[in-house]
Amino acid sequence: MNLLRIEFRKILPYKTVWVILAIYVVLMVLVLNASSGITINGRQLGADAFQLPGVWQRLSFLASFFNLLLGILIIVLVSDEYSFRTLRQQVIDGLSRVEIVLAKFYVILAVAAFSTIFLLLLGLYFSLLYSTDHSVDAFFSQIDHLSYYFVQAVAYMALAMLFAFLIKKSGLAIIAFIAYAKIVEPLVHLRIPDTVDKYMPMKALGSLTPMPGQDLIDQFTTPTEQLTPPWAAVAGLFYIGLFLFLSYSLLKVRDL
Repeated sequence: MNLLRIEFRKILPYKTVWVILAIYVVLMVLVLNASSGITINGRQLGADAFQLPGVWQRLSFLASFFNLLLGILIIVLVSDEYSFRTLRQQVIDGLSRVEIVLAKFYVILAVAAFSTIFLLLLGLYFSLLYSTDHSVDAFFSQIDHLSYYFVQAVAYMALAMLFAFLIKKSGLAIIAFIAYAKIVEPLVHLRIPDTVDKYMPMKALGSLTPMPGQDLIDQFTTPTEQLTPPWAAVAGLFYIGLFLFLSYSLLKVRDL
């Protein structure tokens, strides 16, 4: 709690944090509100998309596209610590390098908790508005998709933290983070079989929030092999631990 308190003292007055979180919230609300109003064959999309219990999978899948934004937030926070020499000052004041990494990880957990609770509130609002089944069973039967999203968000931000510790400069770290997630690893997937690449970080994390209706799409296309969400969660926890260890290793051997 002391480490988290120290981080919040630095973060709460920082306008950039609130701007990025506001963008995340506004974009999610706008996308959901716009999609709910789309009419297909005389029927509003929201009437189908926000039915319980399927709303949790749809919301988690949609929110996964905004994890890059959360990762950018972490990169900005870590890289600014280098720019303003606050990491060095914290070590001088008595914090160990392990505690510095843990402090950043606690911030990651707090941001992931915020985004997951926000998804829960969105799901409650839109399901009450559109769903025809408001029973307790319908509400809880697929809510585990939110826990898979939480693991995914934490892993994305832990990877972003690793890039921030590696590169130090926010602009370059953001470019490298996005390039790896959206260009480098997808290109690697083309070179290796699905039985192997399904365990790679981005594909394993993507398996935590599968596209709704993917089974139907696979009937008309050549499906790619993916981990089931429970096994993807195991892989996600492994990668979180790996990213934290690599971040600590970088911090341990490099000057602040």
